Amino acid sequence: MTKYIIGVLAILILGAVGYVLYGRIQAQPVAPPTLPPPALPVTHTYASSTFSLIYADGFTVDENYRYEGVPNKPVSGVKFIIPGAMATGTNLAAHSGVSVESLPRAKTCTADIYFYEDVRAEYVTVGSRVWSIASTSGVGAGNLYEETVYALKDSKPCIALRYFIHSGNIGNYPPGTVAEFNRGALLAEFDKIRDSFATVGAQDASWGATSAPPAIQ
Repeated sequence: MTKYIIGVLAILILGAVGYVLYGRIQAQPVAPPTLPPPALPVTHTYASSTFSLIYADGFTVDENYRYEGVPNKPVSGVKFIIPGAMATGTNLAAHSGVSVESLPRAKTCTADIYFYEDVRAEYVTVGSRVWSIASTSGVGAGNLYEETVYALKDSKPCIALRYFIHSGNIGNYPPGTVAEFNRGALLAEFDKIRDSFATVGAQDASWGATSAPPAIQ
């Protein structure tokens, strides 16, 4: 009888100890699963003998671009055209983009010399770089054309980036057929290109891409 009682007590004690240990194990926090880091956006580097920059995947490079906004004085450059997906289903025209242009004969590098219209330029500092900036806009046949030029202060030859945004009047589309384009997202992409811009070596008027892009700081 005594052995039986001892056995029962031993079982009860072991059960109690097991219950306490099980409770402690259950109470310990469970670490959340480790998620893989988000994929970095794909970018590309463009470089010529005068400049280099980084642009997002999907942009198209037009090395035969010429700005025709000044009568009889086309300005040569390189244009980075937005990905088609940014315009699809919206009122944004697919040829919107950022161009890099140069005026080798300019005595003073200010943004207003890149416009035919009489516009006023002002200086802005972005990071460690000083730009001369000027803007213009126009409408025609239900379309809106917006241009902003960032001319690099004291650059020789004068070199500038032009934001070109062509959109349709959203009110001219049948309701529900297109969405208004995301201006903030578009300008953010343009600003990334501008902020990555760097002049390369001795600047001149050539625009051919090199096979070995320099490092961008």
